[in-house]
Amino acid sequence: MSHVDSDETAPLLRDDASSSEDSQDEDYGSRWRSIRVMYFTMFLSSVGFTIVITSLWPYLEKVDSSADASFLGWMVAAYSLGQMVASPLFGLWSNYRPYREPLVCSISINLAANIYYAYAYLPKSNNKYHMLMSRVLVGFGAGNVAVARSYIAGATSLKERTGAMANMSASQALGFILGPALQAGLSFVGETGVTVKFLDLQLNMYTTPALLAAAFGLVNILLVLLVLREYHVDEDGNHVRSINYTSEERVDIHDEAVETIDQCAILTSNILFFVVMFIFAVFETIATPLSMDMFAWTRKEAVLYNGIIMVGIGFQSILVFLVVKVAALRFGDRPVLLAGFFIIFCGFLMLLPWGNRFPKIQWADLKNNSFASLMSEGPSPANGTLEPTGCPYVQTWCQYTPAIYLAQYIAADFLIGVGYPACNVMSYTLYSKVLGPKPQGVYMGWLTASGSGARTLGPVFVSHVYTHLGPRWAFSLICGMVMGAMVLLAAAYRRFVAFSVRHGRVVE
Repeated sequence: MSHVDSDETAPLLRDDASSSEDSQDEDYGSRWRSIRVMYFTMFLSSVGFTIVITSLWPYLEKVDSSADASFLGWMVAAYSLGQMVASPLFGLWSNYRPYREPLVCSISINLAANIYYAYAYLPKSNNKYHMLMSRVLVGFGAGNVAVARSYIAGATSLKERTGAMANMSASQALGFILGPALQAGLSFVGETGVTVKFLDLQLNMYTTPALLAAAFGLVNILLVLLVLREYHVDEDGNHVRSINYTSEERVDIHDEAVETIDQCAILTSNILFFVVMFIFAVFETIATPLSMDMFAWTRKEAVLYNGIIMVGIGFQSILVFLVVKVAALRFGDRPVLLAGFFIIFCGFLMLLPWGNRFPKIQWADLKNNSFASLMSEGPSPANGTLEPTGCPYVQTWCQYTPAIYLAQYIAADFLIGVGYPACNVMSYTLYSKVLGPKPQGVYMGWLTASGSGARTLGPVFVSHVYTHLGPRWAFSLICGMVMGAMVLLAAAYRRFVAFSVRHGRVVE
């Protein structure tokens, strides 16, 4: 496009102030400080999800022995279910009221929910349901990502949009890095940890990450109250009145009465974003149980090693965002999105089991036999000497499905870690450009809800299919879904153009 991509080569997390309009804008610094607060909010959302994701399964087993792998799917999905419900509500709220209101409310809910998670061991019974509810509430608080995306879309010009969206994705990637990294670091606190008696609080490798996420939430609230200011600019970067009190149908920019949004492109964008988030939710959910089954890792080893892998994927994602900004400028947003889907397809294809080596079978679960009862007063199974490892014999596919090799697992992680961030940032960059100068709170809420719905269904899907049918069926179905997304993108390829291009204001 003639003036759309002129500064998309700006370095990641660095805002280009060379534009003469911005240099003359006395509020330029304040506007970008406010945008960076939104970056931090996105970062916090990622941390809130990933800081406990690798320890979720062992914590669940520890606090409630009745929990199984199928319930783990609901545990992971709970976060996204809460976010799916909250996103349109917070998005609608942000369209009619100052952004500060839904942000402070949502972050406060997130903070309280993380404290609730840390105390999930305390009730005498039904602990798994307390964990489930805490994750629902953490996800509900994370519904503010719709507000953050709407704010950034409204506070940036069209030529700043791709860079700002990439920066926001980089902030999410930093959250994905630091979340597992902090969890891996805190794993050395151990399963026993220390007890703060006057608070009746156990500080261990499962509770301290949630409490740290709560502390991040407090910092975020202070930044929103003290730094955030309301800004809205048009496609050329000129200030216009705030859209927060303007309805979706009424915006005083150009002739919006006759310039409509391409609803087909919007619907297709939501479907594609659903697929992107679904496949990554599957990947996140299955990583710990898959590695414990295939490599006979203990709970502590699975938390540590998968945390290290997730950190590596996070750093890799930041490099991908650098490449994506350059690639989008050179080849366009749509080809980059299509390439990202193809790389993800290759990653899940790589995960399909092959060969003649089978996983170690876990023939008995010590926590259910009489020997374990006799040892209950002795050393804890968490010390690694008594904990059963390997693929549980109740999963019948373990006896005839080939093992996944460690090198195969890491190679697949690498490919998915390249394809996912490319698809993620291009999905909502294109979505924002298709929407144009319209108020985007509700639209971004629906996009976030679409992704949250995927993160709700993905874990449930993979936990059930994996438990009953094994990795071969689970990953084959994912490959089919990615292939379908590529076909859909190709069919709607010409509709994914910016609002200004569609209405002839800018030549593509």
